[in-house]
Amino acid sequence: MAQITASMVRELRERTGLGMMDCKQALVEVAGDMERAIEHLRKVSGLKAAKKSERVAAQGVVLSRLAEDGSRGVLVEVNCETDFVAKDENFLAFAEQCLAGAFADPELDAAELLSGGIDNQREKLVQKIGENVNLRRIAHLGAVAGGRVGNYVHGNRKIGVLVSLTGGDEALARDVAMHVAAMNPLVVRGDDVPQDVLAKESEIYAAQARESGKPEAIIEKMITGRLRKYVAEVSLLQQPFVKNPDVSVGELVRGADADVAQILRYEAGEGMEKKQEDFAAEVAAQVEAN
Repeated sequence: MAQITASMVRELRERTGLGMMDCKQALVEVAGDMERAIEHLRKVSGLKAAKKSERVAAQGVVLSRLAEDGSRGVLVEVNCETDFVAKDENFLAFAEQCLAGAFADPELDAAELLSGGIDNQREKLVQKIGENVNLRRIAHLGAVAGGRVGNYVHGNRKIGVLVSLTGGDEALARDVAMHVAAMNPLVVRGDDVPQDVLAKESEIYAAQARESGKPEAIIEKMITGRLRKYVAEVSLLQQPFVKNPDVSVGELVRGADADVAQILRYEAGEGMEKKQEDFAAEVAAQVEAN
């Protein structure tokens, strides 16, 4: 049997990016043949990646890129299982690769971008860091005639925003995008609030108002007032500007002879069910099994 040396293991690890023990075991399996070991690891890593992909990846980052002329922008969300890995340089490099691919071809969705070759890099990363990794979604936003697109990514890379303005400049677009990141408006303007949302809020307010025992005519006025307040709170243009609450976002953009055409906001892991691990129970189960 061929002797498996530390230098052989190190070389295989450098060529595959996999763990030392996995590399050593692969070399043992193929009697030290480097190329066969690589082939073996590709097969094994594919199986391991498939198993890891079943785990919930609800952490991660949101990244964004703009065209130099502000004509378009892109957002990507790339997920992993833990916040620790979300800060790992290998994970961030993969996320940047996804962003570059999405920006290069606006026609591709997340699944198409992965199938174009990035999925091979994803599987290698899964094997290297030991966590599931996934390109969850991609969004593109183009400028309207005479306008521009701005973006903002929060410092922790958990929230990213694209804003399309008519008129205005780069600084205004970034300020509005920053506000959207901070305040998370539901819509741009009050008329955009969906009727089903208003109906649900109205039911809640009605139930609360009737608990007070007030006459029905008063209750109707209470519901109307509360709905008006709700619409103002969730509509971007009616919200107090986060950097200067004395003016609304609408007043800010109108003062620059601009308007907001569209907003897109991504928050890492939003809408995903985050798996709650009970490590004490898991250890107890393993001890009992042994």
